Amino acid sequence: MAELALLTSFLAASVRLGVPLALAALGETVSERAGVINIGLEGSLIAGALGGALGALAWSSAFGGILTGAAVGALVAVVFAAFVVGLNTDQIITGTAITMGGLGVTGAVYQARFGLTGTTLTLPPLSSVPVPLLHRIPVLGPALFDQAPTAYFAVVMGILLWYGLFRTEWGLELRAVGESPDAAQAAGVRVRWTRFWATVFGGLMAGIAGAHLALDSGTFIEGMSGGRGFIALAVVVLGRWNPLWVVVAAIFFGGASALQFSMQALGWDVPHQFFLALPYLLTLAALAGWVGRARAPSALAHPWPKTSI
Repeated sequence: MAELALLTSFLAASVRLGVPLALAALGETVSERAGVINIGLEGSLIAGALGGALGALAWSSAFGGILTGAAVGALVAVVFAAFVVGLNTDQIITGTAITMGGLGVTGAVYQARFGLTGTTLTLPPLSSVPVPLLHRIPVLGPALFDQAPTAYFAVVMGILLWYGLFRTEWGLELRAVGESPDAAQAAGVRVRWTRFWATVFGGLMAGIAGAHLALDSGTFIEGMSGGRGFIALAVVVLGRWNPLWVVVAAIFFGGASALQFSMQALGWDVPHQFFLALPYLLTLAALAGWVGRARAPSALAHPWPKTSI
C-alpha cells in the first residue's frame, strides 16, 4: 500500500510539474511550425507569472489571474514578433534580449509594487477539479483526473492543436510557412501575418503557463520561472513538433523533477543536487539529439523578406 501511495504521489507530482512546460511548449510548437523559434519564451513565462499574480489579486480570482497572465505573455510576444517578423532581426539575439528584459522588468515591477525587499504574496488558489468517478481509479485517478483546470486545458489544447496542424487547411498553411515560406507565399499564404500570430499565440500560452506557476504555488517570487521557458524549447524537440507528443514529453520532464521527492521519501542517500540538475541534463540530451532524433521545420529561425501583412 505504501508503494502504491508513493507511486500515486509521484505520478500526480509529474503531471503537476509538467503542466507549465506543456502549456509553454504547445504554444512554442505552433510558433516553430511557422518558422519562428522564440528564445524569449522565458520572458513571456515570467511576465505571465507576475501578470497572473497581479490579476488574481485585482480580481480576487484565479481565473482572472490566468486571463491576465495570458494577456501579458502575449504582449511580450508581440514585442518579440515586431522585431523578428516585422524587422527581420536575428531570432536568437532578439529572444535573448526579451528574456533578459522580462526578468528585469518583472523584478522591477514586483519591487515597485511590493517594496524593495519584496513581500510574501498570498494568491487565490488554483484549486484542483476532480473528474467524477474517474478520479477514484486507483493510482491513475488522483494523478490524471484530480488536477487543476489548466492541466485539463493543456491536454485539450494538445488534441486540438494536433488536429489543427495535421488535419486542417490552416495547419497545412502554417506548416508550409515553416518549411518553405517562398512556396507558401506563391500559394497565396500571408507569410508574415502567419508568423506573427503564431508567435503571439506562443507567448499567450507561455503567459498561461506562468500564471499557472504562480497560482499553483500560491505566490510570486522573482525569477520563479527557473528556466522553464528554455526547457519548454527542449520539450518541443523531444515531442518532435507534434502537440500530442509534446504533452507526453512535458510530463516526462515533470517526472524528472518529481523524482527527487520520491527518492527522498524512499530514503535513498542521493545528493539532491543530482535531481535538481536532472531536468537540465535531459534538456541538453534532447537538444543534442540523444533522445529521439527529429527534423526541425526547414525554415526555422530563418528570416524572411518583408512583404505587406
